[in-house]
Amino acid sequence: MTYPIYQVDAFTDRVFGGNPAAVMPLEQWLPDETLLALAGENNLSETAFFLRLPENEEADFHIRWFTPGFEVPLCGHATLASAWVLFNKLGWAKDSIRFQSKSGPLGVKQTDDGWLVLDFPNLSFEQRETPPLIREALPGFSETAYFVPNDTNYMLVLDNETAVRGAQPDLGKLRELGNQGLIVTARGDESDFVSRYFAPGAGIDEDPVTGSIHSVLVPYWAEVLGKTSLDARQVSKRGGVLRCELNGERVSIAGQAAFFMEGFIQL
Repeated sequence: MTYPIYQVDAFTDRVFGGNPAAVMPLEQWLPDETLLALAGENNLSETAFFLRLPENEEADFHIRWFTPGFEVPLCGHATLASAWVLFNKLGWAKDSIRFQSKSGPLGVKQTDDGWLVLDFPNLSFEQRETPPLIREALPGFSETAYFVPNDTNYMLVLDNETAVRGAQPDLGKLRELGNQGLIVTARGDESDFVSRYFAPGAGIDEDPVTGSIHSVLVPYWAEVLGKTSLDARQVSKRGGVLRCELNGERVSIAGQAAFFMEGFIQL
């Protein structure tokens, strides 16, 4: 059997920027071990798989995301990439797409200027003592962290953008966290806030641009800065730009996408 595959760079307007995602439309679900093996073979932060749902369903597609090591409950950049493929390669004629996912209903709409706007949940977080493994991996920073129970992440707020850019965590220590990841963030010099994201235990040493963590970053910084519309930058080597807005229990995360390649997988 042959299966189509696309690769799209998300949260960027140019190839080789943003975060590359593999996108595979399916007509029926393959076994989970096959989906995980495909994600491992692609060796990107995430591979998104989706299939069309019947017309009487409340969503248009069912979407799932896999890192090279795990299935994850939420992924922004691969959802954005999937929407780009549907709009630009698969002839989706409506101006919005409804996805069913492990994190509930998600939406994507296309703006007149070519940006894609994700409708994501507002994820709760709670303040905790920074776990010893994180203190060892990134010494000298805050004794308190924020834990995101619905996305298995910890978040550290650093003093400034320079500290975020210069952070060099011990990835071996972070790997011991398993599928839990670490967000580091601070106020931005030329944006409202910046961030980076590390999840080596899930097969991602550093994710270039992570849409899903903005379901936490946006409500956090909206409260700190006293504003609901936020300009964000993920300051990894590849870098990414996100336009965000807090909408009560939902978060809008907008980005651009650049098409890289398409082909077929033979199984």
